[in-house]
Amino acid sequence: QVQLAESGGGLVQAGGSLRLSCAASGRTFFTDAMGWFRQAPGKEREFVAAISWNGGSTNYADSVKGRFTISRDYAKNSVTLHMNSLKPEDTAVYYCAARPYTITTLPRDFDSWGQGTQVTVSS
Repeated sequence: QVQLAESGGGLVQAGGSLRLSCAASGRTFFTDAMGWFRQAPGKEREFVAAISWNGGSTNYADSVKGRFTISRDYAKNSVTLHMNSLKPEDTAVYYCAARPYTITTLPRDFDSWGQGTQVTVSS
């Protein structure tokens, strides 16, 4: 497994932007696909975005497509989620996750998780 630590959450007004970061350590970052998921109160954890081990493929939930961008920095062993045009419905705890090599959208396919960071978007 890999150890993950998220940062960058906070309170923002609708239409604003936030950048979430996830620092990875442990298992080789270079061979892990990385994902972001979120969970709002009373709802199931849902897929947000993912990037493959080599950065060649990305995938986004329809609800964030065109507003969020995932990227990774191999020198810093980190992955970043840039969130623009935020909406109140984006309010949730955001989790970083890792799995070997390839992208999936299913939480059960990821074997390492961070503790989460709260994002709150006010209307």
